[in-house]
Amino acid sequence: MESTMKTMTVLLLALLCATAAGSAWAHGRGPRVGVYVGVPFGYYWYGPPSYYYYPPPVVIRQEPQVYIERAAPQAQSYWYYCAESAAYYPYVKECPGGWQRVVPTPPSH
Repeated sequence: MESTMKTMTVLLLALLCATAAGSAWAHGRGPRVGVYVGVPFGYYWYGPPSYYYYPPPVVIRQEPQVYIERAAPQAQSYWYYCAESAAYYPYVKECPGGWQRVVPTPPSH
């Protein structure tokens, strides 16, 4: 009989709390019931101190790329000489005996 009375009291108290909390929540005001877990009062963590040592950043310098351009082989240019007219092309347009290829020589000063 005594355990039944305790059970009834606990159920009545839970019903009363749920009704009061429900009506307060319905109107947007009233006490909130909840369980809060936190750290004790007076203990706060602000992060590392401002004098914290940060290691210098690692910088890897790359040397600039060097491109070496190979000289393209120069196409040999020739002058064409006509022995019969004793003149060079384009001053002479036709040479009946055939053209002779001559390596050009720079003029001497």
